[in-house]
Amino acid sequence: MRRLVDEQLKEAGYALTFRKEWTDAQFEALATHPDGKVREMLAQAVHVTPEQRARLVEDPEPGVLRALAEGPDWFLAWTWAPQPALPTWAYERLLERKPRLELVLADCPWLPQDLRARLWPPGSPPAPADEPPLERREAEAQAGADNESTRVAAADPRLPADLVARLAVDPSPAVRLAVSMRPELSEEQRAAIDYHVGRDDRIRPARWATDTRDPEIQRRCGFSAHIGLRRSAACNPHLTPDLIAALATDDDFAVRLLLCEHHPNVASETVLNTYLEATTMTRGRLLHHPSFQRVGLARLADSPDPQARALVALDPEAAPKLIERLSNDPHPMVREWMAGDPRLSPRRVLELFDDPATAGAAAANPHLPVPVMHSVLTDAATLADEVIEDKPTVYLGRWSPDQLPDED
Repeated sequence: MRRLVDEQLKEAGYALTFRKEWTDAQFEALATHPDGKVREMLAQAVHVTPEQRARLVEDPEPGVLRALAEGPDWFLAWTWAPQPALPTWAYERLLERKPRLELVLADCPWLPQDLRARLWPPGSPPAPADEPPLERREAEAQAGADNESTRVAAADPRLPADLVARLAVDPSPAVRLAVSMRPELSEEQRAAIDYHVGRDDRIRPARWATDTRDPEIQRRCGFSAHIGLRRSAACNPHLTPDLIAALATDDDFAVRLLLCEHHPNVASETVLNTYLEATTMTRGRLLHHPSFQRVGLARLADSPDPQARALVALDPEAAPKLIERLSNDPHPMVREWMAGDPRLSPRRVLELFDDPATAGAAAANPHLPVPVMHSVLTDAATLADEVIEDKPTVYLGRWSPDQLPDED
């Protein structure tokens, strides 16, 4: 690992951030690295344990301390994040060493609530006062503005009813959509507005629907014919179990996806089906959802969907023979998912390492012989030239039989 980082940091840096398992020895090998940038990466590595990460609180580099305060990559800080990035004592030590990190910690979703309350007691900073009502002149100016974004903003709750009616027939679809999601409208009034929300349209959730703890308002939004309101309700962390169950069967895919992203107790099958249906860049996060059940995924081995077959690799109880069989699947994605599985035989790992379609995944397999790893690093410059020139790279022929482990 030290050789990879010392010689190929640019190539290995992303993998360090998302490496799934860290032994104490591996962590220490990089925690003592002379390059502060390496230690910053380590401070924000996603799967480092809080206790391991806390060993960096005495680091001399301000950049490392700031990285600790920021915590792991922000998109993994979901509502159902399993644990804080650091123990409470480590956050306290950070503030002793660098009091100016308070502002960084204010935006840290991993900061324990008890420490947040100590740093910023209730009422400090003071809560903003309610916004004063719009003056008629100001409301008229917003509703009649040439700029579309200004008219969208004019759909705020303080707008007089006659101007709301004017904006409900605005020529801009974005303005009509914003008006259709106002809290005071009935279902009939919403339906009378010519708005549209497509399957792939990204819309801003209605704040009044995402924050409310009122069960009646939640149900009104959750069972609304307006897709935008159902999507907004799915983002509400205070939903009742029956409403979560109802939204889990919603016809709109975005409702189901948002529900999975904001609730830890969504049914396992809902999370699995949402993952298989998703095409978003962040779909992989669903595989770490608290409700996602890995045991039993072997049942998908004969699915016609290659994405489903690939998930068999996540089942800790899947038989080695099944993993070996799927490593010969006709679909390259399935073979790639199997290539890193330690249930494969060492010889099969080398065969997959010899295939450009699965070489990268096989490189992560613990059965890849260490001499092979060093050979790759030694030949790194040559391999890079071959990749740039789009030449096929043949690996297996380079390895002599004595590089294989004793047991096949």
